[in-house]
Amino acid sequence: MSVSSPISPVVDHLADLAMWEAELAADPQVMASSLAARLAQVPDPRDPRGRLHPLVVILALTACATLVVGNDCVSAIWQWAAGTGQDVLARIGARYDGWTGRYVVPSEATFRRVLTAVDGDGLDDAVSGYVTDVLTDAVPAPVLPAVAGPVEREQRRTAARQMTHPVPDGLLPAAAVDGKLLHGSVTADGRTFLVAAIDHTTGTVLGQRQVADKRGENTVVEPLLSGMAAGRVWTLDALHTNKKTARLITGPLNGHYILFLKGNQPLALQAAQALLCGTDVEFAEHTHRDADRGHGRTELRTVRVAGCDDTLFPGARQVFRLRRDTGGLDGVRTSKDIVYGIASMGADLAGPVHLNHYTRGHWTVEDRLHYVRDVTFREDSSQVRTGTAPRAMATFRNLAVSTIRFAGRANIAHARRDLHDRTDVFAVYSI
Repeated sequence: MSVSSPISPVVDHLADLAMWEAELAADPQVMASSLAARLAQVPDPRDPRGRLHPLVVILALTACATLVVGNDCVSAIWQWAAGTGQDVLARIGARYDGWTGRYVVPSEATFRRVLTAVDGDGLDDAVSGYVTDVLTDAVPAPVLPAVAGPVEREQRRTAARQMTHPVPDGLLPAAAVDGKLLHGSVTADGRTFLVAAIDHTTGTVLGQRQVADKRGENTVVEPLLSGMAAGRVWTLDALHTNKKTARLITGPLNGHYILFLKGNQPLALQAAQALLCGTDVEFAEHTHRDADRGHGRTELRTVRVAGCDDTLFPGARQVFRLRRDTGGLDGVRTSKDIVYGIASMGADLAGPVHLNHYTRGHWTVEDRLHYVRDVTFREDSSQVRTGTAPRAMATFRNLAVSTIRFAGRANIAHARRDLHDRTDVFAVYSI
């Protein structure tokens, strides 16, 4: 009478896992899933002794679960992951239980422990590496399943805006840098404050770093932007308007900047106001006007520019004044707002129409990233507060936003509701 032993299948699985890790170490692109290959490079914070589940399994399942509507907390993510099929678990290297003859999904407690202790910078680097791979066409862009029925409203609005507000010729790749406080996170070190870089055109998140509070945003500009593609235009708010940041962008990063001037740079602000002082007739050839209508209001944006040099600010070539007159749909203007800024691009690279496009792109970070995470993913209502878990969850939300935008979808909530089938979800990342 032959007796089956659970040892043989376990040994076979360990051999397959060792071969999988060897292939990944030799060439990350060997893996069918480029995201899984990136996540496999995140350092494991756990003690090797007693470690049952590979880190990449937990991270890959969390990334996939975050794509689906309702999976906005660790409990929901684990519950969704628990329904993963055996074929998928085998592909991502899940632990094989020789007694039951099945691949095992990590427990909810394991998910919590890993997300609480995972290296935040390492995870952000892996996710931003995947986003960069897609942007540079190193790997195919993710594809969401097509859904029958009429085109979603936000998708129609996006298509209509591309017709009414076309992108000006000669526009350079641009990205905005801005910070966000996670209001629901209360850790031993205080609340979690994250600074992210988001691409103007695609709305994808290029990178993220954590700081102690809003006053520390300047300390992470260099590590956040270093390693990103040269020649990019970086738009930053007045908090980052300082000479160190200007020299960093125009020097080592080999890029361009658009910085806003407020009271923290009084001399530069006064100089810009003096250069831009005059009648509309005097600046007729250096002015661009753009009218917009939507969301229950009308807006007239007027951009006026003037040349300058390094004596005003390091690397500065132009100063600009942006005036926004807003009102109701009846066309009556009820409010006025004026802001000043400086740009490191000369008139040959950025005229008034380009500066208007860059500044509008900068403020979209609020509704294309912060608003989406707050409302669609309910980030500020999250009760995840321990260790690096708040940051890790924010990173996976950034990944979900970037993935859905890569797939050409404008409404993140609508796209998440379309992902009903687990097979479709894993297919997004080629798992």
